[in-house]
Amino acid sequence: MNKDPYQNHLPYLTYASWLKRKYGQKVYKIPVNTGGTCPNRDGTLSRGGCIFCGAKGAGNETLSATIPIEDQIKQNEAYISKRYHANLFIPFLQDFSNTYVDFETFQKNIKACLGKNVVGIAISTRPDCISNQQLDYLSEISTQNHVDICLELGLQTTNSHTLIKLNRGHLLSDYVDAALRIKAHGFQLCTHMILDLPWDDEVDVIEGAELLSVLKNDFVKCHALYVERGTVLAKMYQQKKIDLLNVDDYIDRAILFLTHLSPDIALQRIIGRIPEQDSIQTNWHISWWKVREMLIDKMRKDHLVQGIAFRKNSKKVIGKMR
Repeated sequence: MNKDPYQNHLPYLTYASWLKRKYGQKVYKIPVNTGGTCPNRDGTLSRGGCIFCGAKGAGNETLSATIPIEDQIKQNEAYISKRYHANLFIPFLQDFSNTYVDFETFQKNIKACLGKNVVGIAISTRPDCISNQQLDYLSEISTQNHVDICLELGLQTTNSHTLIKLNRGHLLSDYVDAALRIKAHGFQLCTHMILDLPWDDEVDVIEGAELLSVLKNDFVKCHALYVERGTVLAKMYQQKKIDLLNVDDYIDRAILFLTHLSPDIALQRIIGRIPEQDSIQTNWHISWWKVREMLIDKMRKDHLVQGIAFRKNSKKVIGKMR
């Protein structure tokens, strides 16, 4: 019998459950705003960023970058400790591309995250913005301070044609290269995926799950294609140049993704969100938890669990070869 209250017989592995099993108690991620930018915004690759990315670079709910990192962490620790009774934390450098800085600034930002209650550091960035120098430095930090390091890579899709439409500025090969180097250094790897991109089909969804599994991702963050104010996508949406999939389509694709995903990969989220005031359309104006419950209910009804179809065909072929 599954006695883990964080898992509670869910059809997929949750991040909360994974953290509880590893650290033996509740652990919370703390969002940190470094005030950075992205090569897709500053003119190095492009300007304006990815078509879905807003002015805050996914940092919609972080504190101001004018507050020192140490103080951001202290404020969040105090709030979370009181409200959620957690004593261990993982600072998460969240906004934009947090390895897209000079090496001295990178070192300073990482050191600012260290503390007696910190068990890990998570760093969000692009696949084409990670140097071996940074990875080597993170290895030193991890060893000397006994903290786990997780790199979070924005990929969104394995379809290179869609990556171009999204104005990502990198291709799938950049992601594979970064993922291999991250895992070679012994770090945790989390990949961000948008599961209902209108230019993708079910094969792309399956390929995404299989690729993340083969590359030994530890975690994945999934979300729908929401429309944030002030983005290129918002203009496309208002001009009716793009048709978004509906909530049932998202749930079907999310289930397809989960069933082809390795059962060892924990879901940090299965549906994302941004504040209502920042969006034109987020999750079809349905609460994120309601979409999540709809997905779970359908998986239970159809007797599906994470990983049930993972590399099933390949295993059949290997079995016949033996």
